Amino acid sequence: MAKESFDKEIQFLRMLALTSRAYSRQQFAERLGISVHTFDKTLRRLKEIVSSMYEQLPQEQGKEFAEAIRFNYYESSDPMLLFLFRAKSLKESESHRISLLLAALNDQALTAMELMDICCSGLDPKLPLPDEKTVRSDLKYLEEVGVIRKENAARPYRYRLHNDLVQSLSDEELYDLYDFVDVMANTQVPSVQGYLLRDGLKKHLQRNDAGKHAIEPFLYKYHFYSRILDEAHLFTLLSAIRSRRKVQFLYFSPKAEKSYTSRNTNPLFERESKGSLVQTLPLKVVYDHQYGRWYLLSSSRDGIRKYRMEGMTQIEETVAVPSDVFEAKRTELEDKLRYSWLIDTGRPIKVRARFFNPGSFEPNFVKERVLLQGQWGEIMEEDEHSFIYEITVNGTTEIKPWLRSFGSSCEILEPAYFRQQMIDEWKEIQAYYASV
Repeated sequence: MAKESFDKEIQFLRMLALTSRAYSRQQFAERLGISVHTFDKTLRRLKEIVSSMYEQLPQEQGKEFAEAIRFNYYESSDPMLLFLFRAKSLKESESHRISLLLAALNDQALTAMELMDICCSGLDPKLPLPDEKTVRSDLKYLEEVGVIRKENAARPYRYRLHNDLVQSLSDEELYDLYDFVDVMANTQVPSVQGYLLRDGLKKHLQRNDAGKHAIEPFLYKYHFYSRILDEAHLFTLLSAIRSRRKVQFLYFSPKAEKSYTSRNTNPLFERESKGSLVQTLPLKVVYDHQYGRWYLLSSSRDGIRKYRMEGMTQIEETVAVPSDVFEAKRTELEDKLRYSWLIDTGRPIKVRARFFNPGSFEPNFVKERVLLQGQWGEIMEEDEHSFIYEITVNGTTEIKPWLRSFGSSCEILEPAYFRQQMIDEWKEIQAYYASV
């Protein structure tokens, strides 16, 4: 798992994917809020990561940076965020040191002092030698993320790899587990930890000389880049919610001209930030499956606030709040969301819509979909041709795309202003297809 933030790289890759590389270097840098020099340096860094990931391949099979992130149905199983976890998770000295630690623990259980001796004797002389505090910090980190565990309860602790799962399963059982993890990671949220587990299982099977065709039998992929990239913030926010802590972050709204600004460490080059500094108490994280977006719902001085996670950078946990205060704010939020289709906290409105059944010889897929996706709405009247569906929701903005997606199979009945909105929108769409 990543040990440091990579906000800039997230915004960089998101924009590269969304614009299909249509921006020039200058336009790219301006949109990100960084200099062209920083843009070039970031691009070089990501290219280095790609080349290091594929350095074991023959030259003709190596991947250029653009090729590595281009969506390909057969080769897009590793999402962009997983690429970033590999790219930014460790500094060079940490990478070498932790690799030595894990290699040593693969054979036997060892104490921190024994591991320090191994590090000091095995590291490249050009790299700084670790002290006891550094090694213990690495061991604590590896234990927290579940890679190693203590073998005994008394000091001095002996550590060993926590790989009981793969060691206790047969190859056939590992294939079944890999298939299950692959399906779940591609169809459920959150996904990143599933991709990391799948990646580890794949490497283990390949070390055991498993054929690629036996490991990857599925060719489906369904990725929202933003969903995967924004999961970098998800676990930080969930941790803050569990510990009832406020968070602070720099926020760029979707309408802002810039999506990122560099963190200036030299006061001589400090410039005004284009983002808004936010301090708030996180209460709930919501995922919009229709658009592939994550939202943070939180409590601030001016009430309940909502933030798109794609605009959040430099997230930090701050002070904790009393449990009674946190529960009161969460109860207030749940009350406001009682009739929310997604995250709307506006005034409740009753929506009535008529859905038309397909032909008598076809399965009633319209009704099946309404029953599956219609949340707490109810079918109030029904005949052989149609049925009337009612639901009370906070405003009509969030339910509108769902109703509109039924096309001519749905007619809005109430409220009147919502019906007129839909009529006007369909007339506008019709005008686009008028004869030239």
